[in-house]
Amino acid sequence: MPRAIVTRPAKEAQAWVADLRAHGVDAVSLPLIRIAAAPDSGAVERAWEHLDQYHASMFVSGNAATHFFAQQPPGSVNPWRVSLRAWVTGPGSRNALLGCGVPADCIDAPAADGAQFDSEALWSVVRSQVQPGTRVLIVRGSAVSEAQTTPSASGTGRDWLTQQIEAAGGRVDFVVAYERRAPVWNAAELDWVAQAACDGSVWILSSAEGLAYLLEAAPHQPWREARALATHPRIAAAARKAGFGRVQETRPVLADLVASIESET
Repeated sequence: MPRAIVTRPAKEAQAWVADLRAHGVDAVSLPLIRIAAAPDSGAVERAWEHLDQYHASMFVSGNAATHFFAQQPPGSVNPWRVSLRAWVTGPGSRNALLGCGVPADCIDAPAADGAQFDSEALWSVVRSQVQPGTRVLIVRGSAVSEAQTTPSASGTGRDWLTQQIEAAGGRVDFVVAYERRAPVWNAAELDWVAQAACDGSVWILSSAEGLAYLLEAAPHQPWREARALATHPRIAAAARKAGFGRVQETRPVLADLVASIESET
């Protein structure tokens, strides 16, 4: 069985590596995105103060959930125990919300056995909740690369979902709860990346942004001998465009990842 390179941010990568190793996969961690604190903690505090104005909050990732709750002002009430809905696109983010104390019956997400975990799948679950006047808060991160040393003012988020909400008469606000940065590697680590691009390792790609950071860090690296497992069709398309010689799509759940890695033998 080939070695699997887990490219998720460090905390999630550690969990994935442990799970894969428990199933006999030689897995290693190479985070393609570094997670940092929000550039404006005051914005998160203000969002907490006005949560009672929203019907739902959408968390773009587990990091969005954990960083948002980590900045909960002392003494503030958890409105998800009252009436606020919490939207997420996948099981990892759902588990993060549960760990933050959000009741399971307040969380809306695509079915765990669904074909895809993305905004489109989430919208099929929550679209009946959105009516004219419905307000939704999207909790997300801002992105910073070597070429862009300051975070974007609004961050990056689920633009497609925003369009659907607004088309249905709803209103969307955003808050940046954390910051995503490119990895910083030394010469030895870049040599390791170059070796892993041609030694039969399978790259598990779970973010198109992370893939872009990889290409930015190793701009002259050819990928024609590299193999990738992509957890979404858009990521798969980006990997093919980057030149990965073999790209396979898989759901980001353990059983599917293990089966896909085994198929690469």
